[in-house]
Amino acid sequence: MEYTWQDRKRTLFGLPLSFTVYRLTEEKLFIETGFFNKKEEEIRLYRILDLTLNRSFGQRLFGVGTIHCCTADKSTPEFDIKSIKHPKDIKNMLSDMVEAQREAKNITAREFIDDDEEDCIH
Repeated sequence: MEYTWQDRKRTLFGLPLSFTVYRLTEEKLFIETGFFNKKEEEIRLYRILDLTLNRSFGQRLFGVGTIHCCTADKSTPEFDIKSIKHPKDIKNMLSDMVEAQREAKNITAREFIDDDEEDCIH
């Protein structure tokens, strides 16, 4: 499988010293966590509804940031791509790839406002 982008969650001083790995293909985002007990989450790009870039002062000092994602997926309605290098570039690339997947699959994003459900806003 060929990856468009991959990185590790960065920790102290922006170093990739964690067991969280992010991999992106044309259609899916994979998030692998753990050392002894591994978990791999797979998110189809066309299901991503909203992307938000968050950068604390400490993250800005070390050139990293976190992308918060809201999805239409029932099992993973929200997730974070934490502490990655070049977060603004990755967010823009991911946003473009999400739109390309929606167009390729003829999927339109529909927004529903419901007072009973909590919106994905952070």
